[in-house]
Amino acid sequence: MVFQAFSCFPWLTVRGNVEYALRLRGVVDRRSRAVLAEEFLGKVGLSGFGEAYPRTLSGGMQQRLAIARTLAREPDILLMDEPFGSLDSQTRSEMQDLLLQVWTGAEKTVLFVTHDVEEALFLADTVVVMTARPGRVRTEIQVPIARPRRPDVKMEPEFVSLRREVTAVLRT
Repeated sequence: MVFQAFSCFPWLTVRGNVEYALRLRGVVDRRSRAVLAEEFLGKVGLSGFGEAYPRTLSGGMQQRLAIARTLAREPDILLMDEPFGSLDSQTRSEMQDLLLQVWTGAEKTVLFVTHDVEEALFLADTVVVMTARPGRVRTEIQVPIARPRRPDVKMEPEFVSLRREVTAVLRT
């Protein structure tokens, strides 16, 4: 699970955080853990930061670390609870692109919670709109936009139409 708030161990290095997940997965050989950790760090754009401590990283880099650590566990389902909510617009866009790249390579199911309609439509194949209280499924909307998706798809008429549809559901 990747949370909105930073959730890595501050006393471990970047590599140490990923290696911890590998230990939990059962990778006991130290050399194997180091090689695999570097592989996962490379997937999220953190090559060269293995000896750094999380507190020295930017918010976007901390989330990349959280994603690498989570992927290292090799989960069948990746749960992400508003992981980009506290990031600035540019970093958020970069993280969305990164997530799509990682998702394409890992072929994992991702359950992504967000309050951002545009983000949901950009990342998802299916958007599930929930009611406020109590939280129940209001509707499911399929996103028939081809992959791979580039950020400029957000300006296409089909995307704008879907954004209007989701927004209308939220306002009813």
